[in-house]
Amino acid sequence: MLVLWIGALVFIIYITHWVNNWRNPRCNGKLPPGSMGFPFLGETLQFFKSNTTNDVPPFVKERMERYGPVFKTSIVGQPVIVSADRDLNHFVFLQEGQLFQSWYPDTFTEIFGRQNLSSLHGFMYKYLKNMVLSLFGPESLKKMLPEVERTACRRLQQWSIQETVELKEATAAMIFDLTAKKLISYDEENATQKLRENFVAFIKGLISFPLNIPGAAYHKCLQGRKNAMKMLKNLLNERRAMPGKSPSDFFDFVLEELQKEGTILTEKIALDLMFVLLFASFETTSLALTFAVKFLSDNPSVLKKLREEHETILRNRENTDSGLTWKEYKSMTYTFQFINETVRLANIAPVIFRKALREIQFKGYNIPAGWAVMVCPPAVHLNPTKYKRSLDL
Repeated sequence: MLVLWIGALVFIIYITHWVNNWRNPRCNGKLPPGSMGFPFLGETLQFFKSNTTNDVPPFVKERMERYGPVFKTSIVGQPVIVSADRDLNHFVFLQEGQLFQSWYPDTFTEIFGRQNLSSLHGFMYKYLKNMVLSLFGPESLKKMLPEVERTACRRLQQWSIQETVELKEATAAMIFDLTAKKLISYDEENATQKLRENFVAFIKGLISFPLNIPGAAYHKCLQGRKNAMKMLKNLLNERRAMPGKSPSDFFDFVLEELQKEGTILTEKIALDLMFVLLFASFETTSLALTFAVKFLSDNPSVLKKLREEHETILRNRENTDSGLTWKEYKSMTYTFQFINETVRLANIAPVIFRKALREIQFKGYNIPAGWAVMVCPPAVHLNPTKYKRSLDL
């Protein structure tokens, strides 16, 4: 009996010591204030709680009020420093590749692919970035402008004869079709399998608790990605069987790179990159466009100024029926101001993750090596001390 009591006592002491170490991580200096939550789970449940506001995410806002703009927490088993501090945010991005590197929790990496652009570093990251810029750099965008204008005009005509338009869905479909055509020459209307449907399923479970069981949102998200990746691989194999004479899209470029001797590109990396590009282009852009329309409907004076700017451009044309030129596009000063303000208010990327490569001191706090840093742009974009009416256009 005494042995059992001693064993139980040792177990209780061990658990107490372990929980204390969890809640108070070792650090050479002073960690920011905050809570590490429950062992293993941390504050994961609170982090993934749905956010229906256009303000700073409640998870961050509540803790900012309690601990200040920099605090510690734990999400999906990873110790994290959360930054709502403008100076620290700037420092993190300034030191990208030196003191910090791109990082996302394993659950996000599983969703987007372990070899996607945001999870690669060094030479491979620069190599893939150059690949993307070759397709979506300034010169390519100049060439795409007429096609973008034609697509937008055609969709607007279609929407004008409908009783109602679900704007987010409609703009997402428009952007996806445009991007898919540019990347992989994919025509959604004539395709037997609908690629976009898999991305819609993927997005619905993107910000959800990582519970991979049938019926759970996270499981549906992974299934959407799996099906989309299968379709992309089949499309790539079809292109490989019938190659074009000269590279015209991303598939052609990938096949050309894969055939080069000593190439560092693999088919898996290329497919992961393709998936991320398709997702990022149509989801983020359609969300920004939806917010832009809302802001314009709420602010008639802004809409009036936009119309005046665009009408001036039309009056100055030699041929009123000619399409939009790059020069006209670059002259839209007020339009760009409106776009920047829309991006500030919309906060398309509510959090951005990085990882500290070595121990860092900042404003009296230590960020241990290996800890994640979660930058929160909305906390800066919607800071009432910087913007008098931070939630107004």
